[in-house]
Amino acid sequence: MVAVIVMKFGGTSVGSAESIRQSVGIVAASKGRAPFVVVSALSEVTDLLLASARKALERGFSAKEMIGAIEERHQTVIQGLGLDPGIISEDVAELEQVLFGISLVKELTTRTTDYVASFGERMSSNIFAASARKIGLSAQAFNAYDLGVVTDQNFGNAEILPGAYQRIAAAVSVIPKGAIPVVTGFIGKNEQGEVTTLGRGGSDYSAAIFGAALGAGEIQIWTDVDGVMTADPRIVPDARTVDVVSFEEASELAYFGAKVLHPKTILPALDRNIPVRVLNTFNPSGKGTLILKNVARKEHVTAITSKNKIYVININSARMLRAYGFLYHVFKLFNDYKVPVDLVSTSEVNVSVTVDKSFDVSKLVEKLKEFANVSVLEDRASISVIGMGIKSRPGVGGKIFSMLGKLGINIEMTSQSYADVNVSIVINESRLAEAVRALHGEFFGAQVAQAPVAAVAKARQGKLKA
Repeated sequence: MVAVIVMKFGGTSVGSAESIRQSVGIVAASKGRAPFVVVSALSEVTDLLLASARKALERGFSAKEMIGAIEERHQTVIQGLGLDPGIISEDVAELEQVLFGISLVKELTTRTTDYVASFGERMSSNIFAASARKIGLSAQAFNAYDLGVVTDQNFGNAEILPGAYQRIAAAVSVIPKGAIPVVTGFIGKNEQGEVTTLGRGGSDYSAAIFGAALGAGEIQIWTDVDGVMTADPRIVPDARTVDVVSFEEASELAYFGAKVLHPKTILPALDRNIPVRVLNTFNPSGKGTLILKNVARKEHVTAITSKNKIYVININSARMLRAYGFLYHVFKLFNDYKVPVDLVSTSEVNVSVTVDKSFDVSKLVEKLKEFANVSVLEDRASISVIGMGIKSRPGVGGKIFSMLGKLGINIEMTSQSYADVNVSIVINESRLAEAVRALHGEFFGAQVAQAPVAAVAKARQGKLKA
């Protein structure tokens, strides 16, 4: 029996008629491997949907007008593929009703937000399946919640419930043999039948969930880069693809800023020990990056990742000194206000944490101020140097501090993982690109980064013209 291969196509891979045609061709080339396809919404559509939900609260809102832009985005793709314009009609009509309802009650809950956000994947799966049928593939679109994806009620960042794997396996088992399912990523339903979402970028997570439930031979994440890179190529143009990374490394990279994978993707794959491969839709002949449980390597550093738009929250109190329960009280508040922490650094009387700016920390900070001195630093960024055994490799930390010290870049906070996989620092956001290029040059070759560093030095001396 051929093991299922789960193939997830992201927003850019389904962002236009040409990219869908390309993605469908990749599926066709793998039809002998029992492909199971998971798709994201068309690129930018989720943002359009969320914007339409917010606009529905405004006076004078026109559901038809707002939906017109969303429908036009899809119809352009449909027309480019030569498909029936009516394949999204039911979804468009339902979306219009939902937005009209929001405009009437003038209330937008997290539950309704998830409902609105779900339409992107619902429409893209229909378009992708229709395009696949047009070239002779036996493709059928499914909503993930109709194939057993049942979640908790944490709207916006839902988790699958225990037993979901068994439900998925049972639901998929009745799909006719030879059919290619094209399934919505990102969404599910709770036990009350309400639509939930798995968090932005959650289609990767959906693919891993289906892969684990079906005992897939491989989970493929098709995106618009050649795999996991040694750094963000937008910052370091000469960054190169890493052939193989471990589950631990990939998880740390995703969590600390690498956009190529959703942070939760690795968990189901690791649980069932299923290889994950990151591939480029627009360069299908490339090797991509293979993610495995155990990887042997000689290099100290596997990759450098970064995250901008973060807060540093400093919590200082003499009550911390030799006191038990203080840290519990601090982090219980983060839990109560549903604000996740990325990095933590502590001393005898101070705790510093980093938080993504997408979270509103105002109420949390006010509560912390009831028992501690609290300051919030904005315009900060984190850089994480990732590699197996990195903490126990002599010289890695020294190189980080030495290189950034030469550039006059102040390191405001440091944090190391107990798992010995990463060393992270926090700096001013304005120096992020310069710091990443310098560190990439230090760890992956002077050719890559010393030219930009030298250019910065010369510019400061006034030897280069703007």
